[in-house]
Amino acid sequence: MEQSTQTYGRGTSRTPLPVRIRVVGRSDAAYLVTGGVHIIGAGREADLMLTDETVSRRHLELRLVPEGIQILDLGSHNGTFYQGQRVHRMVLSPGARIQLGRAELSIEADDDSFERLSPDCADRYGDMTGSSPVMRRVYAMLERLEGSLVSVLISGESGTGKEVVARTIHQHSLVANGPFVAVNCGALERSLVRSELFGHARGSFTGAVDSRCGAFEAATNGTLFLDEIGELPLDTQPVLLRALETGRIQRVGETDERKVKVRVLAATNRNLEDLVRDGKFREDLYYRLLVVRLALPPLRDRRADIPELVRQFAAELALPAIADEVLAQFEARPWPGNVRELRNAVHAYAVLGTLPPATTNTDLNLENALRATIDLFTPYAELKEQFLERFLSVYLQLLIAHTKGNQSEAARISGMDRSHLNRVLRKQS
Repeated sequence: MEQSTQTYGRGTSRTPLPVRIRVVGRSDAAYLVTGGVHIIGAGREADLMLTDETVSRRHLELRLVPEGIQILDLGSHNGTFYQGQRVHRMVLSPGARIQLGRAELSIEADDDSFERLSPDCADRYGDMTGSSPVMRRVYAMLERLEGSLVSVLISGESGTGKEVVARTIHQHSLVANGPFVAVNCGALERSLVRSELFGHARGSFTGAVDSRCGAFEAATNGTLFLDEIGELPLDTQPVLLRALETGRIQRVGETDERKVKVRVLAATNRNLEDLVRDGKFREDLYYRLLVVRLALPPLRDRRADIPELVRQFAAELALPAIADEVLAQFEARPWPGNVRELRNAVHAYAVLGTLPPATTNTDLNLENALRATIDLFTPYAELKEQFLERFLSVYLQLLIAHTKGNQSEAARISGMDRSHLNRVLRKQS
């Protein structure tokens, strides 16, 4: 059976990640594919020579592509097999295995290519800010990923900016012109997980009044970001694994499969290795997602970046320059909620005019912040008006920034009539 997978491509100066081909059961037999055409076979002219009588002299051709590696069977006698099916040409992602006669080959990402990276790059990457050494290494990894479309597992504590990183990867990828679809696996109702991911047919369950596409179809030709992947129910994991391996999905209530072409990024703040050991996460799915691991540092490990981050968040709100003594106060805080908590504190500072009290958890305590800023010697009506003016100004700035200036979308989100919103915006300008 001939199979093929279309390769993405817009033209880029970045090259795909190298791929390492290993012979299963032989630790000494491996070959690094970095570009060009490579031949696997039993003949002496082969780049990776297999001493197996079931392998043809020129059995398989390999080419590096953004998704991983393209294989082409060269008319071998015993064939090339993937998941039990004979194939002629197809693109495989790292983590896959193929059979050449009796020989089994494992396709792996070359992790060593990241170890050789030099972190000498700019102080920011896309919307990400920070010049600390740990962040510069993150930027170097992101830059190296620009020419590839392999799966990336983004790990880090809550609030470290995993979705920001996922969006940044998408914006600098070969599918940047396609959609970016984010799914919070931890927020999905258990009974609707498959429907949310793969879609459903009309009448397939109570409440399915219309057919609906899922996240995979919505993200076709773009990026699907699966946040909190560790929360995905165990019974849905094999369905996700099959979608990743075959590029085909099946809507709930349908028997026909649909082909999808999606780059998948995943994120977690949990230790997936522990979940695998406890039987709560499939090991094969774990390794399928973990082609490249990108670990984000907590804010406590990049404290020197705090002033830069505060200035960036303040600039987004059009705040005047923040005094050095206030920046020092921001830098001195522990920020257990990481960058998210820091951003919330800057927003509170914009509304209240003072730094809110330090918290011991990831939630900004607005009540305590109000208590610290209310002046009982100011008349109630006057104080209320000051707070409302600050709130409206900050709210509108965040709303318009979020919708990238789209007033129709801003009106929909805020629940305001568009003409009223337009008048309010003109009054604020």
